[in-house]
Amino acid sequence: MTAKLVHIGFGNMIVGERIVAIIHPTSAPIKRLKEEAKEQGRLIDATQGRKTRAILVTDSNHVVLSAIQPETIVNRFEENTEDESLGQG
Repeated sequence: MTAKLVHIGFGNMIVGERIVAIIHPTSAPIKRLKEEAKEQGRLIDATQGRKTRAILVTDSNHVVLSAIQPETIVNRFEENTEDESLGQG
């Protein structure tokens, strides 16, 4: 079985099966989550200096910042899931 990659902007990819949550970054608890991850070395910044529009949490407890809207990432993730299910028929 091959890993399905999800494009999260600027040529950056993440393994779709590892994503636990895709979150909008505006709430205070999410900002704390981001800061804690940064302090602990678990933060991956894939924004290329742009504004953070989505935060992805992985099953390894890493926090990934993306400059792409959460809805767009979800659509890309769902496209990969549909492609996988069509190939198994």
